[in-house]
Amino acid sequence: MITPDLESGVKVWHLVKNHEHGDQKEGDRGSKMVSEIYLTRLLATKGTLQKFVDDLFETLFSTVHRGSTLPLAIKYMFDFLDEQADRHGIYDTDVRHTWKSNCLPLRFWVNVIKNPQFVFDIHKSSITDACLSVVAQTFMDSCSTSEHRLGKDSPSNKLLYAKDIPNYKSWVERYYADITRMPAISDQDMNAYLAEQARLHSTEFNMLSALNEIYSYVSKYTLEQEEQARKQRLAYKVEQLISAMSLES
Repeated sequence: MITPDLESGVKVWHLVKNHEHGDQKEGDRGSKMVSEIYLTRLLATKGTLQKFVDDLFETLFSTVHRGSTLPLAIKYMFDFLDEQADRHGIYDTDVRHTWKSNCLPLRFWVNVIKNPQFVFDIHKSSITDACLSVVAQTFMDSCSTSEHRLGKDSPSNKLLYAKDIPNYKSWVERYYADITRMPAISDQDMNAYLAEQARLHSTEFNMLSALNEIYSYVSKYTLEQEEQARKQRLAYKVEQLISAMSLES
């Protein structure tokens, strides 16, 4: 970018905001011009990627999309959260919405969006990381129940998808509502599903490592005090797990 200069006639600038320029008046003018160029490029890039972002969000927030059915585990987990809310007298829909968002979209999908190298054997450059951070932030805002007040001083990554987020939020609400309306999954069906998944992936994981992770988690809780845990004899199963691990070690 070139701006007039009294001594040499022109002044060359890099396409980065210059916040600490000695000549404040000249610096302000240059920064404004850079901002305009930056915003134009940003909007053009967003337009190029819009269809892919929409397709991603539509796929993640749909119970049936392009031939893929909702995994039983998600329905089972969401029903469990609703049961716990009913049990403890929590009828605020925002609380239930937040529980579901925290245990699936914000715990799992945001990680995958932000870190594709977790799933694919690829290198993530700093530019790609910055772009994915914007998509991930938009994804998180779409799962939020609070209203985001934006102004002229708000960061550009927040402003970029400000008009799209209300639509994405409606997709999230529809997704949760559709799951609620689906037939309940029985414990027997869930156990059969888990057994089938275990069989399909039996050679892909280290069983002892998985048992150690389970033990580290459940050892923090007193299983005898929970009705569902007593019904499924989880305390006895944990004792068996500890014995098995002791023998292996």
